[in-house]
Parts: sequence; C-alpha cells; structure tokens
Amino acid sequence: MPPTPNKVELALEKLIFSSRWILVPFLLGLIVGMVVMLLKFFKELMLLIQGVLGIIQHDTVISILTLVDTALIAVLLLIIVFSSYENFVSKLSIGEHEDKPAWMGKVSFSDLKMKLIGAIVAISAVELLKAFLVSTTLTGEELGWKIAIHLTFVVSGLLFALADWITDQRK
Repeated sequence: MPPTPNKVELALEKLIFSSRWILVPFLLGLIVGMVVMLLKFFKELMLLIQGVLGIIQHDTVISILTLVDTALIAVLLLIIVFSSYENFVSKLSIGEHEDKPAWMGKVSFSDLKMKLIGAIVAISAVELLKAFLVSTTLTGEELGWKIAIHLTFVVSGLLFALADWITDQRK
C-alpha cells in the first residue's frame, strides 16, 4: 500500500494542478490575435476590391495570396486555442453541438504539433510564392534566404513526423 501524502504535498500538488489556468490569458490573447487577423483580412480584401475596380493600382494575385495566408494563420490560431485549452486546461463543455469540429477533443499534443508544423509550412509556402511573384524587387540572395527558411520548415516537419512515427512504432 503506497504511503499517504502529507498536507504540504497535497497542497503543492493542488497548486501545480491549478496552475494550468495560467494558460487561459495566453489563449485569450490568441483570440485577440484572431480579431487582429480578421481586421488585416478585411483591409486586404478592400485593397483587392479597389484594385479590381481600378480605383488603385494593386496586384490581384499577391492580394489573394495574402488573404489565403491570413486565413491560414487564423485557422492555426483557432486550432491552437481549442487544442491547448482541451489538452492542458479543461474540457470544453459544449456537448454534441452541431457545429463542433470533428477533430475537437481528439487532437493530442503530438497531433497539435503536426498540425502546427503543417500550417507553418503552408504559410511559408504561400509567402515563398508571393516572393517569387515579386522577385523583380528581390535580390537572388534574398530569394535564397526565403527558400532556405522554407526548406528548414519542411525538414523540421519531416523530422517531427519521423520522431512521432518512431515513437508510435515503439508502443
């Protein structure tokens, strides 16, 4: 029979367990970040519309890629907020709401890590594509750095996936 923990140990464990709530302000800050991304999205959308109408000179493809990039970042923030809250703070008590995402409540820390690196690679790819489209204003060295950074994200993602695969094989 294991020894009974003393009062100090119980209090310390309760404090450590309760410390998970310190994450909530961070997650609320990410929600504010989503609102900021929404404002950026609408600003870019207005520039796109003005460009299409000929009101201002604006590159349509770059603008659309910026909208895609902004949407990807917002989705990434949402995934982080949902998954982090459910994995580290508390379960969301929304029952079987019809709009509940199918993945919600099923994303482990490992899954979250893979979604995060996948989103980062996608965002990096969009940024790299935008750089190629305006490559007349960038030097070869600047484009080289952008490619190197993107490849670093890709290799990191592959290494994360490999590490998860090795861990799963050992179980």
